[in-house]
Amino acid sequence: VCRSNKSPWVCLTCSSVHCGRYVNGHAKKHYEDAQIPMTNHKKTEKQEKVQHTVCMDCSSYSTYCYRCDDFVVNDTKLGLVQKVREHLQNLENSAFTSDRHRKRKLLENSSLNSKLLKVNGSTTALCATGLRNLGNTCFMNAILQSLSNIQQFCCYFKELPAVELRNGKTAGRRTYHTRSQGDNNVSLVEEFRKTLCALWQGSQTAFSPESLFYVVWKIMPNFRGYQQQDAHEFMRYLLDHLHLELQGGFNGVSRSVILQENSNLSAGNKCCINGASTVVTAIFGGILQNEVNCLICGTESRKFDPFLDLSLDIPSQFRNKRTKNQESGPMCTLRDCLRSFTDLEELDETELYMCHKCKKKQKSTKKFWIQKLPKVLCLHLKRFHWTAYLRNKVDTYVEFPLRGLDMKCYLLEPENSGPESCLYDLVAVVVHHGSGVGSGHYTAYAAHEGRWFHFNDSTVTLTDEETVGKAKAYILFYVERQAKPGAEKL
Repeated sequence: VCRSNKSPWVCLTCSSVHCGRYVNGHAKKHYEDAQIPMTNHKKTEKQEKVQHTVCMDCSSYSTYCYRCDDFVVNDTKLGLVQKVREHLQNLENSAFTSDRHRKRKLLENSSLNSKLLKVNGSTTALCATGLRNLGNTCFMNAILQSLSNIQQFCCYFKELPAVELRNGKTAGRRTYHTRSQGDNNVSLVEEFRKTLCALWQGSQTAFSPESLFYVVWKIMPNFRGYQQQDAHEFMRYLLDHLHLELQGGFNGVSRSVILQENSNLSAGNKCCINGASTVVTAIFGGILQNEVNCLICGTESRKFDPFLDLSLDIPSQFRNKRTKNQESGPMCTLRDCLRSFTDLEELDETELYMCHKCKKKQKSTKKFWIQKLPKVLCLHLKRFHWTAYLRNKVDTYVEFPLRGLDMKCYLLEPENSGPESCLYDLVAVVVHHGSGVGSGHYTAYAAHEGRWFHFNDSTVTLTDEETVGKAKAYILFYVERQAKPGAEKL
């Protein structure tokens, strides 16, 4: 129907092939359509028997059950699932053999040429590597590609010592993952390190992050199953679990020793969140000051909140704008969203403040100040909001700067900051394509050595700043601009 060859899933009941949910959701719709006669009409014995709930990924050959909302390893008594798997593998092998010469020519011509570009008259290789979609993992791929382009963060993990995980039957490559399979001896830090090392190696074939996704399933149960996930939620879980694991140490090397080996991460640059500092808080950690004032007696309450990212509302006056031209009104900018986040606001009746002086809940005002800016400023635009029955997407285009985002006016004590310390340059953008959080597709734009790339799962293409600037951003990653040499001495 959609003419897409991405994420093909074959129904094991009727052998029809449909695209996965992150494309246009036809595989899920096929399952739902098969359930309609059972819910709206009188059930018959035949309809109860025919339920199109089990399908197979034609790429990884893993089997999924929509009713259980999970991948399964069970087979029939006659081993029919394994026979389908072997048949698909034979088809793939025979197709590869018959098209061997054609594929070789494509690699030598179009694929190779697409991996080359001219920079200042000389030809250089396109070194970026894509990430395979494991069924519906574009949300994870977009975040991984973005983080891989944050140089200081990425380099820290790539320089960590390797961890060898061996435990009998579970050693080696795991092909079919289930909730009950595998051991508890897993390391998110290690699999994250392996994935980052696999990127930017110049490989023309996409890397498959199976092992990392397996660990994600083990330690983040809410990301199991074949459904679209929220990229921002995944990023927060990923950073939080990396932070926790780094605190505990791994492979016999304590976290403190590893941190000391990286001279770029001094103690003064860290922001503690949930215990001791790690590279996560050293790079992404900032501090907010939350001021609440009682409108009855004027008592002021202050508290400091550490953060790894800031979630910004898109102001309501811009939410109906759906075109990039914005002819009917002013264009929404990132500064509008930041101003909405930090401006003084009166708390509504559901958020009454417990005033210690009045000794009861009173009307009050709230204002945020940034006490400490992070090295990498992650800004999440809240595009999904709940209505009475469903979660809608705010599709408004928000204009954002690629260079020189000035955060000085949002600081609590701007006079104590250096001339360059409040300026940020964009390094990555995560974009959600589609209408809802449970559907659609995630891609990412990221800058590497002065060039912008578009990461769309396995496909990586060069792009330009103009294209990046037109993207309807969901998550923005800004890197603190480095002060010029000698600026501190002056």
